[in-house]
Amino acid sequence: MANIKGGRAARKRDRQAAKANKRNVAVKTRLHVEHKKLFKKADAGDKAAAESDLVKFVSDLDKAVKKGIISRNTANRKKSRAQLRVNKIAVA
Repeated sequence: MANIKGGRAARKRDRQAAKANKRNVAVKTRLHVEHKKLFKKADAGDKAAAESDLVKFVSDLDKAVKKGIISRNTANRKKSRAQLRVNKIAVA
């Protein structure tokens, strides 16, 4: 906990920020892991598995946006790039 002046309210706000930070880091870590799994399967050419992982990844992105952890534009960019990667499997 930081050494903050301002009394009880400032200390409470510091506790809340620390709790939110832990939650945000956990969600972002989960997103990163899902992203890696999806792109690994896409690079391997496993279309069925990649499509199922894409659904999970998009769902997790939407949940993170709803909670305010990432911005809507960031989520849309990640969804678009993931969809392009999965679509390239069919072409190859």
